[in-house]
Amino acid sequence: MKKLQLQFENQEGKVVTYTLDDPVEPIDHEAVNEAMDTIIEQNAFNSSGGDLVAKRSACIVEQITEDIEIY
Repeated sequence: MKKLQLQFENQEGKVVTYTLDDPVEPIDHEAVNEAMDTIIEQNAFNSSGGDLVAKRSACIVEQITEDIEIY
């Protein structure tokens, strides 16, 4: 399963990560940047370290699970 991870910096300088399941592909880099700007501008999410003040990174994470047969 693929996930979109958005990382921000809060007022305390700590990294805050939000993860979204099943992002639309192909990823529209401009749309992700604009969405992150909007999240910061509208103070859309809370963090224990204060408001989100800056974008840190955005990435797609894919987790692959392989079952191991046990006897």
